[in-house]
Formats: sequence, structure tokens, C-alpha cells
Amino acid sequence: MKTFTISEINECRNHISTTLAREYDKPLYDAFFKKIRVYSVASDKIVLVADGALSKTILEQKYARELEDRFYDLTMTRFTVAFIQESQISEATEEQNDLAQYGDFFKGSFVDPNYTFDNFVVGQNNQEAQKASLIVAETPGNIFQTLFIYGGSGLGKTHLLNAIGNYIKNSNPEKKILYTSSQDFINEYLDFVNGDSKKEQLIKFLKRFDVFLIDDIQMLKDKKKTQEFFFNIYEDFRQNHKQVVLTSDRLPGELDGIDTRLITRFTSGLSVPVMKPDSHTCREILEKKLISGGYDVSNYDEEVLIFLSEKFKDSVRNLEGALVRLNFYASLNKYERITLDVCADALRGMVDVSDAKNKVTEQKILNVVADYYSLSVAQITGKMKTGNIANARHIAIYLIRDMLDVPFKKIGSIFNGRDHSTVMHSVEIVEKMLKNDSQAKLVVEELKKRILS
Repeated sequence: MKTFTISEINECRNHISTTLAREYDKPLYDAFFKKIRVYSVASDKIVLVADGALSKTILEQKYARELEDRFYDLTMTRFTVAFIQESQISEATEEQNDLAQYGDFFKGSFVDPNYTFDNFVVGQNNQEAQKASLIVAETPGNIFQTLFIYGGSGLGKTHLLNAIGNYIKNSNPEKKILYTSSQDFINEYLDFVNGDSKKEQLIKFLKRFDVFLIDDIQMLKDKKKTQEFFFNIYEDFRQNHKQVVLTSDRLPGELDGIDTRLITRFTSGLSVPVMKPDSHTCREILEKKLISGGYDVSNYDEEVLIFLSEKFKDSVRNLEGALVRLNFYASLNKYERITLDVCADALRGMVDVSDAKNKVTEQKILNVVADYYSLSVAQITGKMKTGNIANARHIAIYLIRDMLDVPFKKIGSIFNGRDHSTVMHSVEIVEKMLKNDSQAKLVVEELKKRILS
């Protein structure tokens, strides 16, 4: 594989920038592409500097693949594109300069300061992994010398890996930390095998660290020589009571094509799962992301938050990406209120939401409420006024008004000819309940979730 210099990649960047300026509207180009510059080039990874936190997030979620394709068209090399903020450069440069005397390795690898324990949402799906990660961060190399975090893609493993690194950097600044992906580790090994660097220098470089954080260890599958090299480094960390944290998409014993010596050592450490979050945890993640991004949660309709929590609960990464896309679309079109219609338009093509609102009907709401309260639809729409039936009726009226914006007169006709003022009174009763009764709020949220499913 041809090695490219920063100046060569910068020329590519200039060409790409000129093309993007023609293809995109000026406000979009100025906001996200105009100020991009090349920070580093290492093996098959290009790190670009984004103007700020929002630009970095938008570029990562929406435009990274496009930029990768454009670099490929110019270089015929499949680069992975990553981003760093201007504010992060001095810190990353200082760390690299400190280790430069030991060799020029892993130039594009650094702990991402955006991932911390403070902004990691804990739920039933990940509390064990979060607790173990925090213990490791507080006592690196002492209690769980090897921590193995496993689970599906996009569930928060990388977040925890970086959170450990950030915590140690703040609490034990004398500790030297290396965070890298398994793919970057493979690339560094191949470089010295191909004569681009010396094995002794790489070994000396790696042994300088006190904490080794390596993502997606399953990528070492069937790479026997790389595994042998990794095993020797790993053994040195173990013998010197240093900390190793690994992530994988499966348990150690389920890894294919990995040396049994490595599997045995992985298994001897602590293995903890990160599983798919439930909709309640997804809802917390959404609210935390909105607040940390400076957005007002009250500007998002309840059904939007419920819909996103349900649709994207299989992947936190996809959930965050959907939120970024929604906020970008709303900002571009100057929407102050985020409704389900706005959400459907924003995420069209990303997930099947175009008919989300159309699937909700008065009849579906009545059926769901009746089922929830173990009543018949006839009882809810009828004239009986016993406590349980009256309460279910009030909530059904409120949901039809809130989710479908049906006129009061039409709602009255659905409920056995009730007049306008009676329907309004039912809505007011539920609105008051939602303000003062947390249990009522949970019930309404659960009903909305069932209606939108």
C-alpha cells in the first residue's frame, strides 16, 4: 500500500473542498466543510480537524463515508476518516510529542474527550459493564488487570473504553494511556514487517504505556503473526501489573480464529456484557444528548421521543445518529417545534418512518386504551361513569386530541355525542394529571409507545 504524506492528502483535501463548494449550498459548505484541515495520516486512517463539537458530530454521523469515498477516488486507497476538534489538538499533540522519542507510531490514535462516565447513560443493559469500567479506571492494573467488554455494535463499548482513558488521565495523569483499534494495531504491525519501521522501536513504544485500551479485538481473527506479536505485548503488560481493557462483539470463548493462549488469558480476566438498551434507557440517552447539545427537551413532542426510543433501541450509535440528523434538519428548515411529522421527514430513507403518523388512528387509540384497562371500546365510548371507565375515557380523549389533533366536536361524536365542553374538560383533567401525578405520566407514555409500535 502506498504511503501518503500530509501534504499529498492536503492536496486531495483542497480538491475535495473545491468540489464540495460547487455541490453544496454555501451555508452548509461554510458551516461544515470550509474549515476542515488534515491533522494526521497514518496507515489507512486520515484524521481531520473540525471547527467545533457540533461540526465534528455532524461530519462523523452524516459525511464521513462520503469523504472516505472522495479520498478513495483521488488516491485509490480506502482510508478511514476520523475527526478531532480544534480544542483537542494541543492535548493530543502534547501526548504524541512526549512519546516521539520512542518511535512514530499510532499517530491517529487518541482518547476521545467527548466520551466520559458523566455522559454515559446507565441502564439494566450496561450497568455491570459501567461499574467494572469505573473500578478499572479508579484502580488501573490492581483489581481487574484484564477487563473484557463484549456486546453488539453501537451499544456503548467504545464509549466505556474512552471513558476509562479520560478518567485515568484526570485522576492519574502520570499514567500513560494508549487507545487504539485492533485494525490500527494490525496496520502498525504490518508496517514494521514490511520494513517501514523497526520491530524493536514498536515494542519499546508499546512498553512505555501503563494502560492499553484496544477496541474490537475480534479483528485479529486468523492473523496469526499479529496475534503472536500482540500476545507478547499483552504478556508484558500482565507481568508488570499494567491495565489492559479490550472490547469485542462476543464473549472470549466464542471468538473464532483467535489463539487459544489469548482466549485463555482473556477468560481469566473479568468479562462483562453490554446489551441492547430498553426503550426507557434509550429515552434517557435521548434527553441527555439533547441537554448536553444545548437543546430544549420541551420542544420535542412526546411521541417523537417515544418513537425514536423504540425505533433505534437496537443501537445507541444509530440512535445518536438519528438525533443528529433530526436536529440538523430542524435547524436547516427553522423548525422550533419538533413534531412526529418533522421527524418523519428528517429520517426518511434512514428508517421507515414516513407513515408513522398515518398508522395512528382514533380506532387504534381506542383499542390500545381499552386493552390496557381490560375494558371494551364500547365501555370507553359509552355513558358509564364508574371510576376506572371514566379515567380510561379521559385518557383516550386526551390521546386522540394530543396525537392526532382531532377537533373537539369530532372527538365528541366518537364518544357517543358528547359536547365540545365535555371533551375539553377531559383533556384538561389529563393535562393536570400529567403535571401533578408521575404515575399518570408513565401510563400515558406507555400507551403512546403501544400506539406507535
